[in-house]
Amino acid sequence: MNNAYNHSFSASSQLTQKSVNRCFDGEQHYYSHESTSTKTPMTFSIYLPDEALAGRRCPALLYLSGLTCNADNVTHKAHFQQKCSELGMIFIAPDTSPRSSDRHDVPNDERYFVGQGASYYVDATQAPWSEHFNMQSYIVDELYDLLRSEFPIDSIGITGHSMGGHGALLLGFKFPSKFVSVSALSPVCAASESAWGQAAYTEYFGDDKSLWAQADAAQLIMEVGQQYTNILVDQGGADNFLAEGQLQTSKLQEACNKAQQPLTLRYLASHDHSYYFIQTVIDDHIEHHWRMAQMG
Repeated sequence: MNNAYNHSFSASSQLTQKSVNRCFDGEQHYYSHESTSTKTPMTFSIYLPDEALAGRRCPALLYLSGLTCNADNVTHKAHFQQKCSELGMIFIAPDTSPRSSDRHDVPNDERYFVGQGASYYVDATQAPWSEHFNMQSYIVDELYDLLRSEFPIDSIGITGHSMGGHGALLLGFKFPSKFVSVSALSPVCAASESAWGQAAYTEYFGDDKSLWAQADAAQLIMEVGQQYTNILVDQGGADNFLAEGQLQTSKLQEACNKAQQPLTLRYLASHDHSYYFIQTVIDDHIEHHWRMAQMG
């Protein structure tokens, strides 16, 4: 088999391939492209099992990373490639926000939970953030369509960790026609009620609390009701951010109960917020999304 995936890109393809590495029965790729949503270059990693490399359409899982992360963290630390290789699943990890190392027009903040690396996957409405921080549009419109057009994707599920877990819940329930399944790992469940989210939303939305509510996963789930057969959420019992009140996991349980949305919520004793925890549960999440894709 020729393991180099033939993208059949046109000369005007939006994607620039940055690297390719053989990994189990598949390849780990990195790409960059110029985003019209963020008006900056954006990068993402994508794991393509051999089935996809041969042109067969495969289910895909879109993973949204947490605060301070980029596409590298999950790609290098989560160890998802072997399970995706076994099941024939594509795994995509975009960056967490627009960035700029050599431009001064992309805003930032010295607080790690606001600014570059902390987009919350929303479209900001307040200057200076609104010019570039349009990550909701980037994920569900621009990147989504780009992935479907360039790779042999059959369906897409969405998951994420921490801030990215909130993004997965938020975007999954806001755009259920685009995603066949949802899960989250140690998610921020009610961003408008956490200190992190309140600081970020003050910058991105100003004082308009109605916009905060529209960008709050727990509130959205209560508003739209059941959208999925089941959603899977894992939370470490020894997570310091849970103890500090940043994650508000009980609010997700309450929202799902009110929305009659089936939820499998698992607390894993002694596990923290780190990628060691993600390694522990990532296979279960990949299998969850693979099963939902088969049902769909």
